Amino acid sequence: MEFTTDYNEILALVDQIDPIKYSKTRNYLNGAVTKLSPYISRGVISTRFVFESVMSKGYKFYEIEKFIQELGWRDFFQLVWKNKMEEIDTDLKNEQQQVLNSGIATAIVNAETQIEAIDKGITDLYETGYMHNHLRMYTASIACNVAGNHWRTPAQWMYYHLLDADWASNALSWQWVVGAYSSKKYFANQANINKYCNTNQQQSFLNVEYHQFENMIPPHHLTTFQSFDESTNLPISDTLDLNSDFPLLIYNFYNLDPLWHKDKKANRILLLEPNFFNKYPSSKKVIDFILALAKNINGIKIFVGSFNDLKQMYKGTTIFYKEHPTTAHYQGSMTNRDWLAPEVSGYYSSFFSYWKKAERELKKLYA
Repeated sequence: MEFTTDYNEILALVDQIDPIKYSKTRNYLNGAVTKLSPYISRGVISTRFVFESVMSKGYKFYEIEKFIQELGWRDFFQLVWKNKMEEIDTDLKNEQQQVLNSGIATAIVNAETQIEAIDKGITDLYETGYMHNHLRMYTASIACNVAGNHWRTPAQWMYYHLLDADWASNALSWQWVVGAYSSKKYFANQANINKYCNTNQQQSFLNVEYHQFENMIPPHHLTTFQSFDESTNLPISDTLDLNSDFPLLIYNFYNLDPLWHKDKKANRILLLEPNFFNKYPSSKKVIDFILALAKNINGIKIFVGSFNDLKQMYKGTTIFYKEHPTTAHYQGSMTNRDWLAPEVSGYYSSFFSYWKKAERELKKLYA
């Protein structure tokens, strides 16, 4: 499976969304999922853009509310990150229980969990940069709730390989699975996996009833652990010839929007800060993906270095950037992101407290 990086082809994918079929089948591996998450995470398109595109087809809000809710989950996680910042790197609500180590089971890394659907999902992740959301939950449950890994290292491992790498969605979803951001742990047994992954595996350590999970002893093949020490291979900077008469527009890992100030004469720079990638490493496949997406932006140049380094090179006075938790140290004129429900801001302790307000605002536009 290849993910296109052509902007017009991405727009065509948005146009092809079937939100009703999505709502009914999204939990199945062969369901009508949109596979738009890499483009939303990279800021090529926004949740608001997808929402308005779908609603323009004449759907009633109530008909596709489940689809709209899934867009809301992404914005909800971003709001948590925006308000809690580095706190999301730790157990946010509850301390994860029954932690045996701070590494990741080697069987996870090697795609040798002995669960057919999960091992194939991990192999596909390495090859494509994508994993279905249900498989992400299954993998997290085995890594943390069965093998006893603290969520932080395996979450970093998964983020490293994902084209849709979004630290908020990733970290908080892993915490939800382990009970650090929810009221209980998430488990899936073999029957559940077979149902949604179209497999028929019978003899496995997950072939149990749900009440047996809490006292489950980790199977031997999940008791060997390793650390996560991957790094990011960043490209070489382009030669920059910054025109001080034009504003400086800064793009980054979370903002590759081709329409942002599209008609403005400007210096357009894709800023890749080594400190950011030291904290949140990404694979070569992911870096190649963002470099290809950046080609949709006319005249963009690559700069590998810090924001301050770039600022010192630019002799003009006008700098534009988009708001994001990772751009808090930028200086200049900040553009707000294109939120699904821009009137809803601040911290919400649960998705449904957020959704109650977001739904009300969205229904004002589309009853």
